[in-house]
Amino acid sequence: MSRTSSLSRTERVAESDIRFKRRGAGDTALVFVHGFLDDQYVWDGLIDALALPGFEYVQLDLAGSGDRTSSSGPFDLDRFARDVGAVIDALDKPVVLVAQSMGTLVVELVAAGHGDRIQGLVLLSPVPLAGVGLPDEVAQQFRSLGGQPEQQRAVRQQLSASLAGAELDRLVVVGTRVPADVVRDMVACWNEGHPRGGGASLFRGPVLVGRGADDGFVTDDMVTTGVLPRFEWPESFAVPEAGHWAHVEAPAAVADHIRAFLATLPAAASAAAQPSEAAGSGWRGAFASKTAEDFAAAFSEDIVLEASVLAVPIEGRDQVKATMTQASRIYESLEFVREATAGLRTYLEWEATAFGGLQIFGVTVLTKGTDGRINHVAIHHRPLGAALKFSVEMRERLYGTVDPSHFHSVD
Repeated sequence: MSRTSSLSRTERVAESDIRFKRRGAGDTALVFVHGFLDDQYVWDGLIDALALPGFEYVQLDLAGSGDRTSSSGPFDLDRFARDVGAVIDALDKPVVLVAQSMGTLVVELVAAGHGDRIQGLVLLSPVPLAGVGLPDEVAQQFRSLGGQPEQQRAVRQQLSASLAGAELDRLVVVGTRVPADVVRDMVACWNEGHPRGGGASLFRGPVLVGRGADDGFVTDDMVTTGVLPRFEWPESFAVPEAGHWAHVEAPAAVADHIRAFLATLPAAASAAAQPSEAAGSGWRGAFASKTAEDFAAAFSEDIVLEASVLAVPIEGRDQVKATMTQASRIYESLEFVREATAGLRTYLEWEATAFGGLQIFGVTVLTKGTDGRINHVAIHHRPLGAALKFSVEMRERLYGTVDPSHFHSVD
C-alpha cells in the first residue's frame, strides 16, 4: 500500500467520466500520465520514492485504460490531451507534467495549450511526437495484443530489464483489460504520431528526458534524434539496468533525477525546499569572500574542476577548494556580467584583471548534483597568454598542496 494512500481523495471532472486521484498538498501539482496498456497506479512506487513535501500528486487513467475501459471513443492523442487538460483546469494551480511512453505525446500537446500553467515536463521513455514509424508488419504485432495476457507478458519482459514479480503480474492484468479496439487505436497514436511532431515543440519551458539504459524500444538514438532536438533546453539521463518502465524498475533512481529537476523550476523550487542555494549565487559569494570555507560549502564531496589553466583536472572537495581560493586571490578585480541557467547547469560570463591590470575574460559552467551542490566546474579563460601566466602563478602558490602536474609549466 502507498505510504500516502490514506491522504488520497478522488474527484471527477464535471459532466464526464474523468476521475483523478489527489494526494498530498502543495502549491504545485505533479500530474502523472501513464503509457500504453498501463494505468494510473503504475506511478505509485515513484510517488512514494519522491516523498517531496509541498507538492500535490495527481493520477488519472486515460480513456480506455484502468478504470475507464468502458469509455467511448475516440481514442486518439487529441482526445487524451483534452481529458488531461480538463484535470489541469480543475486543479487551478501550477503543474509539472510527468509521463511515460505514449503518455509523453499526450503531455506535450497539453503543455502547448496551457501556457504558463505548465512549469515543466518530465518525459520518461519518450516516443517522438512524430511517431515511431514501425513497419506495418511490426506494428501489427502490437495491435494484436488486446486480450492476450501471455503475449503482453512476453513484450513487457522483452522491453524491460528488471520488471518482474507482482508488479509484472499486475501490469499484465491491467493491459489485458484494455479492449482490443482501444489497443489498436493506441498503437496508431504512438506509431503514427501527431502532425505537430513535424517541427519544434510548441512548449518552450524546461524539459527533463529520461530512459532506462536497457530499453530496447525507446533507444538512445531515438531520443537524441527524435525527441531532444525539438525542445529548447532539455536535460536528459539514463538509468542503468532499467528498461522501458524505468519508473517501475528503478523508482528511487528516477526520483533522484526528478527531484533535482524540480529544484530548478521557479514555481517548484520553494516547494522542493532544497537545502542549498543556487549554484551561481554560491559561486559568486565564494569569490566575493575569497575563503576556502565558502567554496567548500558550495561543493559536493566528489567535485571535479576542469579549466583551460589546468593541464589535468583536479578532483575532490579539499583540492578544488584550495585551488579556487588561491585563484580568487590572484584576481585584482572580477565581475560576473551575465548568467543563465538550463536545468542543472549554470553559465556565468565574467571579466577580470590580474598581474597589474592584465585583462582576462572567461565563462564558467557549473553543474549541480542531486543534492543541489556543485559537482562539476568547467572554466574557460582567454586570451591564451593570460591563461598560461595564470596557470604558472597557480602552480607556484599551490606547491605542496596540489600536485604541480595539474598546471602548465613555465617551459
